[in-house]
Amino acid sequence: MLTLANDNLRGSITPLITPLRDGEVDHETYAALVERHISEGGHGILVNGTTAEPSTLTVAERNLLLDTAIKAARGRCQIVAATGSQSLAETHELCDHATRARVTALLVVTPYYVKPPQRGLVEYFVEIGRRTPLPLLIYHIPGRAAVSVTADTIARIRDRIDNLAGMKHAVNDLSFATECLARFGADFRIFVGLEDLSFPMLAVGACGLMNAVGNLAPRKVAQLYEAAARGDMAVARRLHFELFELNQAVFYDTNPIPIKYMARRLGLLQSNEHRLPMAPATPELEQRLDEVLRRAGLLS
Repeated sequence: MLTLANDNLRGSITPLITPLRDGEVDHETYAALVERHISEGGHGILVNGTTAEPSTLTVAERNLLLDTAIKAARGRCQIVAATGSQSLAETHELCDHATRARVTALLVVTPYYVKPPQRGLVEYFVEIGRRTPLPLLIYHIPGRAAVSVTADTIARIRDRIDNLAGMKHAVNDLSFATECLARFGADFRIFVGLEDLSFPMLAVGACGLMNAVGNLAPRKVAQLYEAAARGDMAVARRLHFELFELNQAVFYDTNPIPIKYMARRLGLLQSNEHRLPMAPATPELEQRLDEVLRRAGLLS
């Protein structure tokens, strides 16, 4: 397993939304989102995470979005590239491009839809890890991928490649995160991928947050991580409750439908456009989300 410098792969690394305009990726707005995130104190960005709707983008579009992020960031923050697909060939193409771009790390989702056995997951991640020198994170999101990883599977992957760095854990299972930290040690990076668990997982040793709400309130999400990292749990707990309703609102509909609507209301997007089969928020949801933004002090 890879041992990283203490300040590497830590902090609030927000999965940015993908702006669309007339059906095409809006790279100018995306670059502005990167700039805003850095200026607001975010520690990094995740390109092509679930919140970016990567399943509706082509491989070429995903690679170009990563290029835009790197150009806009200009080396000022960590950039993690989500490079997984249901197809190993597509995953290789995405990983190869991100490796050439020398991003901070790769985040590879467990292949969705196919529901592979654990032995297949081991071989899949070993194959990917042997192809790149970059730190590799497993993206564990069984609600989307319809497959879980076990601690034994992670151990078998760790034993066969040198660049496994950790995982993004996006499931309501705090005990599994604790089990992995107990078994693999504090150097095993676990990013919180379920917004509601941001503070609890940081409290037990998660290394950072990949929180979609960072699109809306990047400074406050970063401050939550920073407070927990310095051991100021009273401040971290206060921020947890201040963010709690926003964290819940992510799942008022399929992510990122609520986030994109709220981003438009805050003037970050010209429109909350999606590609089918995703769809914009309904009028009823819009009204509900407006109230959330007002209570959060983000909308007057």
